[in-house]
Amino acid sequence: FSLNLAADCNAVLKALQPIFQEQGMTETVHNWEDHGYLVTYIKKNGSFANLRIHPHGLVLVDLQSYNDDMKGREEVDQLLNKVEERMKELIHGNIKRVKRLPAILRGGVIDRYWPTADGRLVEYDIDEVVYDEDSPFQNIKILHSKQFGNILILSGDVNLAESDLAYTQAIMGSGKEDYTGKEVLILGGGDGGILYEIVKLKPKMVTMQTSNIDQMVIDGCKKHMRRTCGDVLDNLKGDCYQVLIEDCIPVLKRYAKEGRMFDYVINDLTAVPISTSPEEDSTWEFLRLILDLSMKVLKQDGKYFTQGNCINLTDALTLYEEQLSRLYCPVEFSKETVCVPSYMELWVFYTIWKKQTDI
Repeated sequence: FSLNLAADCNAVLKALQPIFQEQGMTETVHNWEDHGYLVTYIKKNGSFANLRIHPHGLVLVDLQSYNDDMKGREEVDQLLNKVEERMKELIHGNIKRVKRLPAILRGGVIDRYWPTADGRLVEYDIDEVVYDEDSPFQNIKILHSKQFGNILILSGDVNLAESDLAYTQAIMGSGKEDYTGKEVLILGGGDGGILYEIVKLKPKMVTMQTSNIDQMVIDGCKKHMRRTCGDVLDNLKGDCYQVLIEDCIPVLKRYAKEGRMFDYVINDLTAVPISTSPEEDSTWEFLRLILDLSMKVLKQDGKYFTQGNCINLTDALTLYEEQLSRLYCPVEFSKETVCVPSYMELWVFYTIWKKQTDI
């Protein structure tokens, strides 16, 4: 409850006390001079409530109950309804806002709460744990969402859902490129989505170079993310593609030494680091190394596609763009913003190419 005036803490406490006492709850009152009240109410079944009354006009009620059945939820709703009615009777027309948040279910078998890149907590409609394994490199989860389909989550980071064709299309150039007869290098992309979509476009050869050396990601996706990858992960080699499960850095260095060149390089390894602190220097160095090596294997008229990050992380995106001015060769870039369904946020994608110099 947000009030239009200062709260009479004692009056609010006396008005709400009977509601909790009717529930058979034991009361403990903490009073701080000039800082209002904190009152706890504990029930014999372990349920409890915190009532925090701030003098400046904010009243907070937090209820926690072990019961997750319909009856338990109805009891909580009834109690909150009584609190709201009593507050409106007491404060009359001086309540500026009443906000009731849905219950957070803690400790459930299915974890429905995952953070966005910019630190907001999102509750997904996840109803099933499809796959949950620890590889030597990371935790791999595939969870089913009613609206997004199966979602791949790597070490707590939402990577891709079966609904996220918009992501795959954006990191391939948003339908503006002709991949027919072209040489394509994919860095990362263990979910198989980019490979599946490019193979449809009749390239000469696609080399998918995973960086995490994690066969378990591919195994999980080819079984549980088939709306994303189709059948391209069933075999690591096809008529116009090959999948190499090894560290991409040595391979890129070898390609550069051999003079192997690609029309397109698609980097689906990692987003721009969320942190911009000095401790992340090694991550920026890794990203710049990938960029430099990619430019060395990219044809003069080729294009490099990559994801950036959430549009709200402007500092991180700016730092990424600064890295582009520090490469061994001059480059130019463009970017677009795309809504990726399961991310529940706008995502920035980059197109980078070698700057053409006049001869």
